[in-house]
Amino acid sequence: MKRYLCLLLTFVVLFLFAACAAPSPAAQAGLQASPASDGDDAFAQTLYLENAGRTLAVSERPQRVLTLGPNCTELFAALGLDSLVVGRSLVNHSRGPLEEYAQAVNAIPILNQGSATREAILSSGADFIYALDWEISDEGCNLEEAAQYGMTVYVNSAASLEEQYQEIRDIGAVFGVTQAAEALIADQQARIEAVGQALQGLEPIDVLVYDSGGDGVFTCSGINFESLLVELAGGRNLFDDLDEKQWVTVSYEEVLARQPDLILIHDYDAPSVEEKIAEIQANPILSQLDCVRQGRFATITLESVLPGVRMAYAVENLALAFHPEAFSEAGE
Repeated sequence: MKRYLCLLLTFVVLFLFAACAAPSPAAQAGLQASPASDGDDAFAQTLYLENAGRTLAVSERPQRVLTLGPNCTELFAALGLDSLVVGRSLVNHSRGPLEEYAQAVNAIPILNQGSATREAILSSGADFIYALDWEISDEGCNLEEAAQYGMTVYVNSAASLEEQYQEIRDIGAVFGVTQAAEALIADQQARIEAVGQALQGLEPIDVLVYDSGGDGVFTCSGINFESLLVELAGGRNLFDDLDEKQWVTVSYEEVLARQPDLILIHDYDAPSVEEKIAEIQANPILSQLDCVRQGRFATITLESVLPGVRMAYAVENLALAFHPEAFSEAGE
């Protein structure tokens, strides 16, 4: 009888051990999976994302986030993820968040007023970083070093609407807010499409993007995301034929030769827009431009032309500046 009981107990122990060791159905299904539903903290399996030439593996919902760039911060606010953000940077390149995100963004601690420093990043305790590509450097957010500290870095580097929509979807998947991400994308698409319909039949105007002066005009090239926004708003970047770097310096003489219809001035910390206009008007070469003589200037905040949640906002405001006649009947 004792032998029978011992054998029975042995069989039960082996059965329970085998059941605990067996892989779950989710683990057998494959390598990649999304969070089960919006707001879930755990994934069924590891999530794999392609970003900036790398494959990122995220096995659980991050809890401490850095948003390096005002556009990156606003995306987290738009998706209702601001409570996870423990630091933000490039505040000096912002005129402040949009009204609907102001309360959420302003409550987030400032990691660095300008670009994020290496020391601030590594001591932040973050496990996830969403960083504008400007912030990727050896002195700031170093991808390899961040990984050694257990930080997953997702780089914001979209060059098209679809690439930015994919970034929004990826962030939505990582943080379990896929429905909010899709709703945000749908809103952006609908608003940009509405502008396109209003501009049908109108010829694009030539736009000089003026970030700053000096040895020439510091402006955006054809591969810069801003060039796409200008195009969607019924304009053409005066230097869209340059495609080696996102930002370039062009000579004043070349600007004069190309004769822009309008100058679009970036508004951020310093110098002010008024100072930039005075600088343009005092320049012996730029002052010869017809658009300068006619006072054809438009302004936009710098963060509004970065890839993020302001795409539709930027297109709407630029289109109104470029083609006010297209919106006059609507009372705008």
